Amino acid sequence: MSKPVTRREFLNLIAASSSAVAVLRVGAALGIMPAAARAGTPDLLRLAANKRKVVILGAGLSGLAVAWELGKAGYDCTVLEASHRPGGRIFTVRAGTLIDEIGNPQHCEFDDEPHMYFNAGAARIPSTHSTTLHYCKELGVELQIFINENKTAWVQDDKMFGGKPIRNGQLTTNTRGFMAELMAKGFDAAQLDQPFTDEEAAQIITLIRSYGDIDATNRFSGSDRIDYAGNTRIDYLKLHTEQREMLDIRELLKTNAMRQLLTDNEGETGPILMTPVGGMDKIPYAFTRELGSNVKFRAPVRSVTVKGNGVDVVYAQDGQEHLIEADYCFNCIPTHLMTGIKNNFPAEYIQSMKFIRRGVAFKGAFQAKERFWEKENIYGGISWTSQPIRQIWYPTHGIHKDKGVVLAAYDYGNGMDFTRMNQAERIEAMLTQGEKVHPQYRNLVEKGITIAWHRMDHMLGCSARWGQMTPESEAAYSMLQNSLQGRHFYIGDQISRHSAWMESALQSAHYSMAEMDRLVRAEVASA
Repeated sequence: MSKPVTRREFLNLIAASSSAVAVLRVGAALGIMPAAARAGTPDLLRLAANKRKVVILGAGLSGLAVAWELGKAGYDCTVLEASHRPGGRIFTVRAGTLIDEIGNPQHCEFDDEPHMYFNAGAARIPSTHSTTLHYCKELGVELQIFINENKTAWVQDDKMFGGKPIRNGQLTTNTRGFMAELMAKGFDAAQLDQPFTDEEAAQIITLIRSYGDIDATNRFSGSDRIDYAGNTRIDYLKLHTEQREMLDIRELLKTNAMRQLLTDNEGETGPILMTPVGGMDKIPYAFTRELGSNVKFRAPVRSVTVKGNGVDVVYAQDGQEHLIEADYCFNCIPTHLMTGIKNNFPAEYIQSMKFIRRGVAFKGAFQAKERFWEKENIYGGISWTSQPIRQIWYPTHGIHKDKGVVLAAYDYGNGMDFTRMNQAERIEAMLTQGEKVHPQYRNLVEKGITIAWHRMDHMLGCSARWGQMTPESEAAYSMLQNSLQGRHFYIGDQISRHSAWMESALQSAHYSMAEMDRLVRAEVASA
């Protein structure tokens, strides 16, 4: 070869067609980037005498984990939760569930069956999230596989093929073919400074041809990866010799779906995904089952006062106010809500709390009268659409049951348009837009529910949004991540550079417990 590529250029190629996570993994495999470390459980000093009292504000996952770990280490823990339920944005909706959206309260009317539920908040656990999986194992939460990408699911865009949906597999296979053809034809023209050997280059060409189903002349003319030409139902008694014809690349270039589908199942959704059997709220309820009366519900915090030797917290319950005098306080109340609660935090600390913005997420779901997607050979996974609902999720659980629950909308980027609608308008929008993917949709679903996280009581927003890290945001993040006078610790996925995941909330809790443990060990050593 006269002009081979360098390893650096190869990583740039991966980054352009994939994601940063893919680059990190390939770089680690080549030995030129560090691999990520696995998170462990906190190694806390076990208290013998002189036990310390801890108050935890909020029964989100981070707060529950703190109460669980510190309780095992001998601390006296009390969790104060303003809501009637634990979990925060871990919220499973099933028959009878109250959706406490301000101005739009709903009671779910799904059939009362074990498989008829919907995860309105957190829904997926990547197999790389070792801390979350550790607690599921420790607390006996049974897990099942969650199917994220399904090649038989649909992709619909009004700009593409006249709005007619096509199978995920058709789009991705054809896109890979065109990409591979371009890569193979341009490979010899690449520049280098530390080249692959001829043998390595030959292997890469072979890989590219295999990846994109291109022939020895580096041309893509179709693929048999999704199914064969003709009916979608495959006749296994016949030889499969006729490939499905290639799609018109000009049609594919009209949509953003190519980029979406080629990169969506990277990063956190790249590994095998799991979900608890019966709903994601099985995790917070497993914690509260073990913590028992240490968790107080319908107990909103009224004031927080940090002192040199502890933290005083006033909360309300059953029409009365109560005072807890604690040695330490762990706080997972959303920062934008905490700024409205009486406190004596320093001005710069409060300003850092106000710095965090909140995502505007909307989810909706229907009970399906029948599992119509299974008749289309779809078992789990996600269909994508250019409509504002963005996605339709098909449940992995309950296969071949009479009914099921489908996620009918998930706008995680800017769900404010849905948030501003009334309930009837939301339902009609989900039906009208869902018909773009499934023409008979309106007649196949019923009992719709919606969740606008910007209006959910005790939340008023979805996951934290730090945005691009600047010197200002770095300073705010550092201030909140570190303790206030060694007594008050902010926790949750909001104190994470990778918010919106349970793993981030748990690692934040572990980080703060480790800081408190260092302080306690120093006190014990000096006593």
